[in-house]
Amino acid sequence: MREASPVTIAVDTNGADLGPAEVAAGAAIAARQGVRTLLFGPADEFGDIDAPDGLVEIVDAPVSIAKVADPVAAARSTKDASIVLAAAAVAEGRADALVSGGSTGAALAAGLLNIRRAHGIYRPALAIPIPVPGGRRPVTLLDVGANAEVRPEHLVQFAFMGAALASTVLGIQRPRVALLSNGEESIKGTPLVREAHELLRERAATSPLVDFIGNTEGNVVLDGVADVVVADGFTGNVALKLIEGVSSATLRSIREAAMSSSRGKLGGLLLRSDLADLRAEIDPEGQGGAYLLGLRKLGVVPHGRFTRTGFSQAILLAARGVTNDVVGRTHAALEEAGALKGAGGPGPASDSAATVSPTP
Repeated sequence: MREASPVTIAVDTNGADLGPAEVAAGAAIAARQGVRTLLFGPADEFGDIDAPDGLVEIVDAPVSIAKVADPVAAARSTKDASIVLAAAAVAEGRADALVSGGSTGAALAAGLLNIRRAHGIYRPALAIPIPVPGGRRPVTLLDVGANAEVRPEHLVQFAFMGAALASTVLGIQRPRVALLSNGEESIKGTPLVREAHELLRERAATSPLVDFIGNTEGNVVLDGVADVVVADGFTGNVALKLIEGVSSATLRSIREAAMSSSRGKLGGLLLRSDLADLRAEIDPEGQGGAYLLGLRKLGVVPHGRFTRTGFSQAILLAARGVTNDVVGRTHAALEEAGALKGAGGPGPASDSAATVSPTP
């Protein structure tokens, strides 16, 4: 585990919904907690950055590929793009981890081409521990957007990657892992899910890392049935956004009901503290975003719609991940479990960056 010395995070500010200045303000908040950042983006749009001296370094990089249709081609051809320069800084050792304020596709492509895939990994995946109200432990969902199209062996490795993350970061011994499907029965799901189910059942039978419990449905993801829920990036992304949307809509409806009558207002006053705690507990900004696992260095991908609070949490999450050696520890867990490509795992021996189809 890395010593608690200042960590440097490369941050791409292009592509954020509220603009580069909001990301820069988030970097300033993180800097006041001791994390150093390299900010890549249009320097003339950052505004005044209220940060301690030396903890925020600006790299003028106005070119953005956050909205392009083909992020892999753009990352190859646009060497001066902010996300490419940020990923290169991590690859070269000038920064310890990457945070992207733009699209997942651009971050994944730049990461694959610069930071490179870790040994034995088929595809990087985005994994996010989803907070569960009531003090229960989070449920790790992956992939939530890195790969829209996958093969069965990819889902199997995602299962082991998620279990390794839950074990090393959340302290869950032999996490219960499930495949997200439209029914609990093994015969349910797409051909992809059914084949992955059979492969994962075989691989997990003797695994010290994964306790495979079969399929799970979307309505019980947050019920604590499984510690890790696995899906392709398209399905996982839709599931994550639906969970977040329902949570926000529920809180909004409660607030509107509390303001609709005198009795409601009185009840709202009595519940104000509890509702504030609940909002903080499930707020996506408080979590900081998703871990981009499977590269040689850590990446964190927050929502592009985040405010400065969310971006500061993303930077702090990346810094904690570096300090706690999330990449090294999860990779070691995968190696110990024999879940790396070429170590007896299923599927072909190679996979290239060009085959990745990231979810925007």
